[in-house]
This record gives sequence, C-alpha cells and structure tokens, in this order.
Amino acid sequence: MKFFHYGIKKLISAGYSLEGSKKALEIAKKYSQIYTVSGISPNDIPDNVEIMDKYLNEIDKLLDEGKVVGVGEIGLDYYWNKENKELQKYAFIKQIELANKKNLPIVIHTREAVMDTLDILKSYPVEKKGVFHCCPLNSELVKEALKLGFYISFAGPITFKNSKNASEVINLVPNNRILIETDSPYLSPEPNRGKRNDSRNVKYIAEKIAETKGCTLEEVAEITYNNACMIFNIK
Repeated sequence: MKFFHYGIKKLISAGYSLEGSKKALEIAKKYSQIYTVSGISPNDIPDNVEIMDKYLNEIDKLLDEGKVVGVGEIGLDYYWNKENKELQKYAFIKQIELANKKNLPIVIHTREAVMDTLDILKSYPVEKKGVFHCCPLNSELVKEALKLGFYISFAGPITFKNSKNASEVINLVPNNRILIETDSPYLSPEPNRGKRNDSRNVKYIAEKIAETKGCTLEEVAEITYNNACMIFNIK
C-alpha cells in the first residue's frame, strides 16, 4: 500500500456490485487504515427483481461487518442504462431502506438522473444522510443536495481544463460538507489525466479546492479528513 507513504492516513474502498463489495471488504479486513462501503450500483444491478432481492439479502449481511461504514455506491445512471429505470429506482430505494435499517450513511452515484435521484431522496429520507460521490458539476444538484443534508465529494474532474464551472460549484459547498476522492481507477486528475488513478492523486483535488477557496493544502486535508470521519463514523 504505497500510497500511505504519500500522506494518506485512511481511505474507504467502495463496493459497486455484490462481488465487488465482498472483495472490498476482504481488502479492508487486511489493513487497519482501510474501510469500505457495500452496495450495488445502478450499472451492476441484475436483470430482474427476484435476483436483485437475493443480492440485497447478501448486502444486508455484509453491512453487519465492522469495517463497513456505509451503503454504496448506489443510485441512478441513465447515461449507460436507459432501459431499466424502474429497476434502478427499486434497487436505490431498497438500499436506502437497508441503510436506515443499519443506521448507516449512503454513497450516491447519479449520472443524467438528477431529478429522479433528488425525488427519491425527498420521498425516502436517509436518516444518516451520506455523500454525493464524484459529484456532477451541476450547481442546482449541489444546492439541493446540501439542503437535504448531504456531503459533496469532488474527484478528478474539478481539475480538468474543460471544467469551466468547477470553481463556482466548489464555492457552493461549505467547508463542513466537502470531501475529496479518486473514483479510482478512473478520472485521474491533472497532471495525470488519462493514467490509472489511485489515492496518491487526491492531493491534486485538494490543491484545486485550496486554490479556489483561498486556503492552504493542509487546511483542506484536515477539513476533508475530519468530514469523512464524521459522516462515516470513523474513529
């Protein structure tokens, strides 16, 4: 785990499918600095409700493991999958119910599904709230997410040269609601765009936030570390 030599103290390895969640938990159990969230993403749900329910029963069991600190990543994705919107909504709602049952926050993936995502969160309130992961640079989404009590997590795209509204969106998020992430192995920030991503690169995301908010890199590191420990109840 070389990235611990780059100032990374702790990290959360996200599940995205049943098998991915099991693997992420296996890794978390090996290292005291690693935690995980378990869930089934909208891009990894099965073809029918019966199989989905079987998968959710397995996720339910994983959530009782001590290193699991949230339910995710879950949500809606109409970019890659337009034909199964109702099944995506079903999976999202059922996993929100699991989060409430286990008293855990959620990690949300939303892509080209902003209105449906917000409508579900308003109709099915999440008791422990959660995080909009790799949050789209959509100012209206961020405003509504903050009103609902969620944290906003930024990844590599805020450093991209074509992200013209990145600074505007960053400044919408108060310091007590901001997080950083990699979305590894994807979306490497500048100057490593196009290469395989890993946790060493969070410093570039933190640098962009520091530059935008007019504070130091060390301040952003401390703020985002404390926020992550707060929302995921990590001691």
